[in-house]
Amino acid sequence: MSLFNGVGVAMVTPFSETGVNYAETERLVEHIIAGGAAALFALGTTGEPSTMTAAEREEFLQFVILTVHGRIPVYAGTGSNATADAVTKSRRAETLGADGILVVTPYYNKCTQNGLFAHYKAVNDAVGIPIIAYNVPTRTRVNIEPETGARLAELKNVVALKEASGDIDQMLAMAAAIDGKMDWYSGDDSLTSVAMSLGAKGVISVAANVIPREMKTLTDLCAENRYPEAAKLQFKLAPFMKALFSEVNPIPAKKALEYIGIKAGAPRLPLTEMEPAHAETLLKVMRQLNIVGGKA
Repeated sequence: MSLFNGVGVAMVTPFSETGVNYAETERLVEHIIAGGAAALFALGTTGEPSTMTAAEREEFLQFVILTVHGRIPVYAGTGSNATADAVTKSRRAETLGADGILVVTPYYNKCTQNGLFAHYKAVNDAVGIPIIAYNVPTRTRVNIEPETGARLAELKNVVALKEASGDIDQMLAMAAAIDGKMDWYSGDDSLTSVAMSLGAKGVISVAANVIPREMKTLTDLCAENRYPEAAKLQFKLAPFMKALFSEVNPIPAKKALEYIGIKAGAPRLPLTEMEPAHAETLLKVMRQLNIVGGKA
């Protein structure tokens, strides 16, 4: 049985000038759930955990779990470039009640494929909850090769993969290598329908912070094998998805949430506010798609 089908949301972390903005976090959670999301992912790349203190991360995860109150699963990002740290974070997430964990590949260290397997095995052996391995080599400079993906599937708790390489050849090879061994999800909004045509169970989405209902419709169409309709919706949403990644994630996502009235706050340094020209383009696209009101 799959962990979830459809839309998992890679949540932003709303910040204020003094810390985490919990009032807006609650609004964001309710917006996402009302839009039909099937799962929430806290403290992933989109959540800027590398700029948060350990106390902030723990408090934020606890708050999200309590706010969701079992309505949908909550997964915690617990990755690190130090295996011991990833193990510690993963154990703590389990203790706090996370339904599973999302573990990005080690970054900066640039380990071998054998090192990748050893890293995930250490986390696997330390917890008793589902693990989703997260492949995003554009960020980490480390790629989970398809053969390694198949090896990871042999680990008891590594039950799924988030494939966010943005490389269709890699996606195709990975889908073939892990077919029937573990589930996988697209990590790229723009490739959702492509990934689901290759067997992905859904998408772990940045766009769904803003448009959860539209992303649910997209994944529903794919799940029902209505790919011509899914393609039309994918084409329609493409300009928004492009604008959403015109700068490093989650800079545009936070600006887009601001445009729909959710105060996600500025990203933390070294990320900065969205450049005015990009922000203007984002707003124009959102108006054209009626995500926000006003003239395009």
